[in-house]
Amino acid sequence: MQRHYPVVIAGGGTAGLTVAAQLVNVLDPSRIALIEPNDRHFYQPLWTLVGGGVFPKEESMRDEAEFIPAGVTWIQEYVSAFDPDQNRVALKNGDALTYDYLVVALGIQIDWDKIKGLREALAERNGVCSNYSYETVDRTWENIRSFRGGVAVFTQPSTPIKCGGAPQKIAYLADDHFRRAGVRSRSAIKFFSGTGGIFSVKKYADALTAVCRRKGIETHFQHELVEINHRQKEAVFQSLASGERVSVRYDMIHVTPPMSSPDVIKQSKLAASTGWVEVDQFSLQHVRYSNVFALGDCSNLPTSKTGAAIRKQAPVVVENLVAAMEGRPLESVYDGYTSCPLVTGYGSLILAEFDYQLMPKESFPFDQSRERYSMYALKAYGLPAMYWNGMLRGRM
Repeated sequence: MQRHYPVVIAGGGTAGLTVAAQLVNVLDPSRIALIEPNDRHFYQPLWTLVGGGVFPKEESMRDEAEFIPAGVTWIQEYVSAFDPDQNRVALKNGDALTYDYLVVALGIQIDWDKIKGLREALAERNGVCSNYSYETVDRTWENIRSFRGGVAVFTQPSTPIKCGGAPQKIAYLADDHFRRAGVRSRSAIKFFSGTGGIFSVKKYADALTAVCRRKGIETHFQHELVEINHRQKEAVFQSLASGERVSVRYDMIHVTPPMSSPDVIKQSKLAASTGWVEVDQFSLQHVRYSNVFALGDCSNLPTSKTGAAIRKQAPVVVENLVAAMEGRPLESVYDGYTSCPLVTGYGSLILAEFDYQLMPKESFPFDQSRERYSMYALKAYGLPAMYWNGMLRGRM
C-alpha cells in the first residue's frame, strides 16, 4: 500500500510531536501524517532524577496517543528507508508513504553493543547501571542506595549524546547520597569521559570543575569505555590520546553508552558524511533536498542535543516549511540555542544556556553558573509541566 500526504513527519518523539502540534495551528491536520511505532512517550530529562531516587520512573511516561494532534494521521510503524529522490518513505511492514514535504525527527540511536559486555552486564544486575533506557533507569538508584563504599565509576563516550551534561549529573547526585548515607569517606568517585573536558562552554566548565574539586570526584578525560567484565567488576578504557588500554576496578558503574544517528538515516541520501541528516544550520532545510527539513537529535546541527534546543528549532522548521509550501523565502533562523540543566546535587543546579558560538545566552537576570535551588526546582517541577502541557501541545 502507498499513500500520499502533503507533509510527513518521521518520528513522534519530542521533536516530531512539537512540530506536529505547531503545524496544526497553520495547516489542515488531515494533510499531515506522523510516523511513530511506539505507544509510549517518555520525558527523558527526568531520568537523571529517577536514577537519583527523586522520582519513580513512571512519572516520565505518558501514552503517545495523548499527544498526537487531532486530525493528524498516526502511522504506527517503523521507517525502513528514505528515498528523497522519489519523495518516498518506506515502512517496515512493506507499506510506503509519499510526500510533498518531509520532516525528519527520528532522534538518536543508542549503540549498546559498541561496548563489549555491556548488554550482559546490565542483564546480570551486578553493579552495572544506566539511566539511558526506561528499562534500566531505576537500577541506577538501586545501586546508589545499596552502595556501601568502594569505587563508583561514571562514564561518558566521545560520541554526541542526548543531553551532554547528564553523565556527570548522576555522579554528583551519587556523591550527595553517599555523604548522607555515611559511606562517602570510604568511597572513590571516578568520572571517565571520552571528551576533552568537563563542558564545552568555559563559564560553566569552570564552575563544574570547582564542583568536582569540592566533591572530590576524580576526572579522567579522553578515556573511552570499550569493555566491561562484570564478573571481575573491571571496566576497560582506551586512551584516545595514546591508544593504551587501562583497566579500572569498580564496585558500581554507571554507563552512558555511545550514540549515533539511526541506521536508517545513515543508509540514506539524507545523511551527511557523519551519518546525521545534513541540514542548513540556520534554516534547518536539507542542503540538497529543498522539501526536506530536520531537527532534534538526528540532525547534524553543531549544538548540544537537548529538548531545550528542540523547543527553539521547532518553530523555525514550522515557519520555514510553511514558507516553502507557499513559495516564500525562508526567513526564520535558528541561532544554535541549547540548554543543559546541570544538577550538582539534591537541591542544586547550574543552568547552562548557550548558542552556536558557545557563548552563554541566559534567560534569568543572575549568574546561572552558580548553583541554585531555584534552578533545581525549575528542572524537577517546572520543566516537566512545561513539556507535557506546553511543548507537546504546541503552546510554546
